[in-house]
Amino acid sequence: MCGRYALEATKRELWDRYLLGEMEVDVEERAEIFPTNSTPLIMPGNELVHHRWGFMEPFAKRPLINARAETVLEKPTFSQPFRTARCLVPATAFFEWEKVGEEKLKRKIFVSDIPIFSMAGILKTYLDENEKPFTAFSIITTAANEQMRAIHDRMPVILDPEDEAFYLDQKADPNLVWKLLKPTEHRLLIQ
Repeated sequence: MCGRYALEATKRELWDRYLLGEMEVDVEERAEIFPTNSTPLIMPGNELVHHRWGFMEPFAKRPLINARAETVLEKPTFSQPFRTARCLVPATAFFEWEKVGEEKLKRKIFVSDIPIFSMAGILKTYLDENEKPFTAFSIITTAANEQMRAIHDRMPVILDPEDEAFYLDQKADPNLVWKLLKPTEHRLLIQ
């Protein structure tokens, strides 16, 4: 599960990290991003765009903010977006709640050697109440790695930087891209 994350990075830091082209949109540093917020994403060609977090399916009572890696190629809601509309979701941390006794403690989790990391995202376009199209994204999650297991059994897919271009290649074989959807081996810093 990934229910909130942070992007505490300047426009320049994102530009440097992703080798972005001309950036017409501004970027606001955000200590906490919530479902339905519009937030920066990296598209093929290293283009930065803003889209809303959470698929807005008619059958769902709330936005679908996560897609499970194990079933992303099978579930009708997520299969086509994974095959043809993948994006990177830049983050500087993600949040998870650890159950300690009767309490739930909010933990902020960083990737130790990647100050701005990329979570695997997928996109889908919908029509709003005025029949205007808008695009939303969902973050792909996977089983927790060893460090995360004490806190939660799921975590976002954090892509290795060298795999990002392949993940964004919409012509790549989805079955090969799917193999990237695994728990990160990078060390996490948990606060």
